[in-house]
Amino acid sequence: MNQEAAGSKYSQAGVDIDKGNAFVSRIKGLVADTHGRGVLNDIGGFSGLFAIGNAGYEDPVLIASTDGVGTKLNIAKLCNKHDTIGIDLVAMCVNDVVVSGAKPLFFLDYFSVSSLDLDVATEVVRGIAEGCKISGCALIGGETAEMPGLYQPGDYDLAGFVVGIGERDEIIDGSDIRVGNKIIGLTSSGLHSNGYSLVRKVFFEELGLSVTDQIAELGCTVGEELLRPTKIYVESVLKVLRNFTINGLIHNTGGGFIDNVPRILPGGCRAIIQVDSWDIPPVFSFLQDKGKIPIEEMYRTFNMGIGMMALVPEKEVEDIMQQFSALGESPVIIGEIVAAEDDNQRKVTMEGL
Repeated sequence: MNQEAAGSKYSQAGVDIDKGNAFVSRIKGLVADTHGRGVLNDIGGFSGLFAIGNAGYEDPVLIASTDGVGTKLNIAKLCNKHDTIGIDLVAMCVNDVVVSGAKPLFFLDYFSVSSLDLDVATEVVRGIAEGCKISGCALIGGETAEMPGLYQPGDYDLAGFVVGIGERDEIIDGSDIRVGNKIIGLTSSGLHSNGYSLVRKVFFEELGLSVTDQIAELGCTVGEELLRPTKIYVESVLKVLRNFTINGLIHNTGGGFIDNVPRILPGGCRAIIQVDSWDIPPVFSFLQDKGKIPIEEMYRTFNMGIGMMALVPEKEVEDIMQQFSALGESPVIIGEIVAAEDDNQRKVTMEGL
């Protein structure tokens, strides 16, 4: 069989194997920079190998998560800036595993596209590698899929997968939350990666703005605000956990306060959030005002400036606040846990709305 002719036919159908190989060669250095001693092979094989060893754990548990970045991808395309969306991808996954008290071990990505653009794809992986370095996990592999006919030219999609590790008897699952616990909020970097379908509707459809428009209230362009990378909380949370007790952690993503807080509450507990206890970043006020979005919907859709919540014993709250501050976070006491009227209540009350 004439391999050149066969390859040419496949290329004519929209899939370029040689370009895929060139992409792997381009990103090898970026990926290798995330590797530690646990990684046993380079990218390009059929799978990624990671040696856990004993990892210093007596009864280790693997904790996994998968996520994407939703329609924030459209903003990257509009801005023609693709080097930070990978940070978002990693952040959405590693922030989900660290709420169990787990240390992220390794990460894999899935990149699907109509036709591979080597420059765009390399920038995306550059961001993924940066996110992995920030969170201390290794990028050990992934999949790049050209699917002409399924995606429009210039479009791409991303999914991420992370595996972390934790000690079985130290897993944080909310069962230790007690009445009297204080809720510490860790500030977000902005919108993070949730609610972008509504964000795009307000900014682009209703207000008719473009990504290059300067917004006085925001102090930057639309594109700069909407592409701010999602904050990664792994390092600060894990370091605090070495010295102090955290009974519950909440990654404040889709569903906002209303849906995310009750997910971790045990029976007999209710959370009270004081909404005037922290400064709301301008982008949320702008969205609410210009988009005429009900305040209750804002707190159910967006993080409103709080990207992570830690539920801690009252006697340790000041020490924990100090350590979070020393680690570069901006912690705020935003609420507390009180007794619920019945064991099945498990809800959050937003005081001050």
